[in-house]
Amino acid sequence: MSIMSIASLTATSQSITIDISYLNLDQQRPTNVLNIFNTPKNSGYMGAKLAIDDSNTTGKFLQQHFNLHYFTTPKSQEFLTYLDSEYQQGRRIFILDAPLSDLVKVDFWAKNKPVLLFNVSESADELRTTQCLAQVFHTIPSNAMKSDALAQWLLYRRMNKVLLVHGSKPEDIALATSFKRSAKRFGLKLIDEKQWDFNTDLRRSTQQEIPLFTQTVQDYDVVYVADKSKTFAEFLPFNTYLPRPVIGSAGLEALAWHGVIEQWGATQLQNRFNDLADRAMNEMDFAAYIAVRSVAQSVHKLHSNDSSKLQDFINSEKFELAAYKGRKLGFRSWNRQLRMPLALVHPHALVSQSPQPGMLHPITELDTLGFDVQESHCK
Repeated sequence: MSIMSIASLTATSQSITIDISYLNLDQQRPTNVLNIFNTPKNSGYMGAKLAIDDSNTTGKFLQQHFNLHYFTTPKSQEFLTYLDSEYQQGRRIFILDAPLSDLVKVDFWAKNKPVLLFNVSESADELRTTQCLAQVFHTIPSNAMKSDALAQWLLYRRMNKVLLVHGSKPEDIALATSFKRSAKRFGLKLIDEKQWDFNTDLRRSTQQEIPLFTQTVQDYDVVYVADKSKTFAEFLPFNTYLPRPVIGSAGLEALAWHGVIEQWGATQLQNRFNDLADRAMNEMDFAAYIAVRSVAQSVHKLHSNDSSKLQDFINSEKFELAAYKGRKLGFRSWNRQLRMPLALVHPHALVSQSPQPGMLHPITELDTLGFDVQESHCK
């Protein structure tokens, strides 16, 4: 046996432990009129937990062991204090379920610290364009990625005339703004824009309110609705003034993950998650799963738990992750957003996947979803 082989065998025979901390800032989420759309409280965490199990299955052959630590609080200051206390105890890898303002604070705290951070819940476009986070990887897709995925499908199906409906909350307006960008990017025409700000109980008055609200002077091919908390969006399908498809926050949605995805080994992942959580895997679960698996894949490859080495590898072109998407995934070097195809689904079936056929890009068609390097101030 060569000296190099002996050195390699010795390196891989050393047991290492990797501690990952999942930190949740428990935000007050609006209660939906239809309770079936409320997000499970353990969303994200259960995806990370499954990823730990999967990583340890491979890790036991490589003498690598992964641990998951969980902390939740409704208070922003407690969230940041706990993060720092974990760092002082020697932990360097963090999964973050927190809103934009707190992620910005975390990124400031992380400056010049050897930490590896993942955002698994905040989809705000600002974090990928102007409010750049130098230390944070994003495994949840941005609003722009979802809007582009839907706009591509509309272009592919030649449904060019869109009625835009949005709620009055800041997050709804952000979704609407994102779709306007996508409509311009792919040559769609917004024939009208309407804001829903009624307090009507739509369970009783849908047939009276929605047709009147969606009546326009011009014809439209489709209705795009921006309603992140699903306060009114689910009442639009089949109730619009013109009988047209509804997309966005109801009807056809663009998601990183959904229970109807079954290809590329996804059924086995869905089954494992169901056995663990006793429910279907959602988009946040998948984002957390991918964050942990990104760490594990890097540890398997480098046989190291050095957070700086792991970060450099994940942010390099050498990093590739199999993620039940039909192709290997990696991160954009300029804003650390995970490149990925997005599923276009309605509640009970997969309709399509974006990027749509014919979408061209000099590097990868995945960069037709979201902000390309020349569109972002992040470098």
